[in-house]
Amino acid sequence: MAFLPTQHIFILWALFIIVLQSYNPTLVKAAPKSSLVTKLPGFNGTFPSKHYSGYVKLNGTKPSKNLFYYFVESERNPGKDPVVLWLNGGPGCSSFDGFVYEHGPFNFEKGKKKGDLPSLHLNPYSWSKVSNIIYLDSPSGVGFSYPLLPTNSSQTATDSHAFLLKWLELFPEFQANPFYLSGESFAGIYVPTLAAEIDNGIRNGAKPKINLKGYMVGNGVTGSDFDGDSSLLSFVHGMAIIPDQLYKEAESCVNISNQEENKCQTTWSKIGSATEELNIYDILEPCYHSQNPEQSNTTSSPMKSFYELGKSNNRAMPVRNRMFGRAWPYRAHVKDGKVPTWQQLHESRLLHGLSVPCFDDEVANTYLNDARVRKAIHASPKAQNWSLCVGLDYYQDLGSMIPFHKNLTAKGYKALIYSGDHDMCVPYTGTERWTASMGYEIVDEWRPWFTDNQVAGFLQGYAHNLTFLTIKGAGHTVPEYKPSESLHFYDNWLQGNKI
Repeated sequence: MAFLPTQHIFILWALFIIVLQSYNPTLVKAAPKSSLVTKLPGFNGTFPSKHYSGYVKLNGTKPSKNLFYYFVESERNPGKDPVVLWLNGGPGCSSFDGFVYEHGPFNFEKGKKKGDLPSLHLNPYSWSKVSNIIYLDSPSGVGFSYPLLPTNSSQTATDSHAFLLKWLELFPEFQANPFYLSGESFAGIYVPTLAAEIDNGIRNGAKPKINLKGYMVGNGVTGSDFDGDSSLLSFVHGMAIIPDQLYKEAESCVNISNQEENKCQTTWSKIGSATEELNIYDILEPCYHSQNPEQSNTTSSPMKSFYELGKSNNRAMPVRNRMFGRAWPYRAHVKDGKVPTWQQLHESRLLHGLSVPCFDDEVANTYLNDARVRKAIHASPKAQNWSLCVGLDYYQDLGSMIPFHKNLTAKGYKALIYSGDHDMCVPYTGTERWTASMGYEIVDEWRPWFTDNQVAGFLQGYAHNLTFLTIKGAGHTVPEYKPSESLHFYDNWLQGNKI
């Protein structure tokens, strides 16, 4: 009988110890094969990373809630790169808005004829280039999630937290990855309230533990002290939309109690007349007020060179001719109570023979309501026809978001608050003010940041890892307007690098 030399036995034993120490039982499990997306209609190439989609069922209510997700693994290093949850706003708007129009893995090219399926091309500026990203339709009833139920900010945060815990059980290989929350517009409510819910869960021993590191919010609503008339007034004045004299008249009308006075009504009517023909999501982009994008009820057309100001040289697809749905209602304040949705405002205006300006999401509607697409992404037959936004009975019950941001940043979670600087719906002026109001020491004084040796915007860094950042020439949905610049700040912020 032959025996191995002593030194060989030692080497084999050492290798066994190394393998044992590196063993992680969660890595043995794999993402559910039934959720794997292997192909998508309209795309003829090979996915650069794995895609999954499906439902997470939340029990505890009758009927149960079924939240739909689309998950894209990182193209770089899915085992190490952060996992990022993306939420669109509304309230009541699907996160496929971000997937189709902003930073998803594909650019969607409109079909040649109305109703033709769009063609898909790889997006060189997809956020999945550098991160794993989950697009979640939330709350229940939004997008492909079902059923449609009344909800509020507290319940939405609770449901999204429950979704994440169950999702990480389905995808245990991502439990150790750094985790971030992100979103825009009314997700200025969703993101910090969910972050607080996750933090409470961590402190109370919720399993699996979510490795939360921070969050980011783009052009997000925050609270009545900073959203609404005050920020709008300073924005339209700074953008030369109203003259000095009108600005001075309106300053005394910012106080809500004064707005019933005839003088203030007249003043705001003048401001409304100055802004009503503008695209509120990006004042540099054209806005159409009819159901035909080629027709407009505008009395004059700005020069083509004006439209060119907001364009990005490396944007593969044109910005939607008309945009609608992801924005918080114009001149509204975030306050407790029932929240009016754009869908409800749209229906109300149609009853009076009016249309909501800048309304068109034909590409997403055509694609996501195609039976072949719904089958490919595992959308349930029980889910309603997909629409960008639904009429959702939603109640805000948590007040201003400032205390949430203070508590979260004080606990060590880093926060990036960014603004497209030509968005008139949630202007950067209010966001700049509320980030400054936190009272944190400035550690990175106001300065430009660059992409390809060009100024891409400006930023100011505060203590507790709070950063306010603008994107030059971008509108409400920042990555749609400035894809390269967006990927630049997104990647550097996630990696902890200087932007």
